[in-house]
Amino acid sequence: MLGFSTKDKNMNSIKEKLYKACEAYVEERIHRIDAAMKDLESDLENETKSSAGDKYETGREMINLEWNKLAEQLQQFKNLRKTLNIVKGRINENAATARLGTAVKTNMANYFIAIPADRIIINGDEYFAIGANSPIAQLLLNNKPGEEITFNGKSAKILEVF
Repeated sequence: MLGFSTKDKNMNSIKEKLYKACEAYVEERIHRIDAAMKDLESDLENETKSSAGDKYETGREMINLEWNKLAEQLQQFKNLRKTLNIVKGRINENAATARLGTAVKTNMANYFIAIPADRIIINGDEYFAIGANSPIAQLLLNNKPGEEITFNGKSAKILEVF
């Protein structure tokens, strides 16, 4: 019979909160981009009704460029959402080494290896949500407590991985 200690449950609770914060970050960005795209649709419709000649073509092209930029950003955030779905499946797993979906405490800073997002405060502790491809994550991956990494000339000791 497998049992979870209070410490395991608390660590999983921290990871759940980190995951929820990352999820909220992505959903808020997607919502903001959707709203901007709707505004551009409205602008394009107004541009069609009120413009003529070269000015019309320039206005439409500017709107199309902005639309394409927003569409690319939207796709990037949808990809982050897919990554978070993988992380969600790992929240309750206990890991011996740092990998996607783990929180890593070092003597320098704390990290949640998931997606690049904002700084997150959980129970008074600061975590940096980082993508697995980020330079710091690449150094942390596959390491366990007690091991050291060097980033930007500074050494950091891994204290916990959960």
